[in-house]
Amino acid sequence: MDVILKKDVDNLGFKDDVVAVKNGYGRNYLIPHGYAELATPSARKVLSETLKQRAYKEQKHIDEAKKQAEKLNNIEIKMTAKAGAGDKLFGSITNGDLADALAKEGVEIEKKYISIAGGNIKRLGQYDATLRFHREVVSNLSFDVVGEA
Repeated sequence: MDVILKKDVDNLGFKDDVVAVKNGYGRNYLIPHGYAELATPSARKVLSETLKQRAYKEQKHIDEAKKQAEKLNNIEIKMTAKAGAGDKLFGSITNGDLADALAKEGVEIEKKYISIAGGNIKRLGQYDATLRFHREVVSNLSFDVVGEA
């Protein structure tokens, strides 16, 4: 079954993508919850017309996302956290904490678009994160987690 996504769906696709899904997933989850619609020939024509009209605006968003990604080249993030014996943190550092640290540096990004390699951070050290500013603009960031003095 082919469906046209109305919203971004994790591990499936982005808004306005035509994706093939199993019948049950499409009929019982995506369509009733408003995440997708059937990809009928008329719906595909409407989608192609909409995409043509949106192409110019989309380029503006891509350029803006690239500017945000360029800001990351000059930023060095050091996050401080309380640590116990053996470099083990009290609590953890999450993608929300990283989003807050980036906001202080002037890079605005939602925490759902940040993916830290290995999930939550529970030890001191250097880590990598992937930031998605746009579906076509993805950037990598290296940051350090240091203990409080």
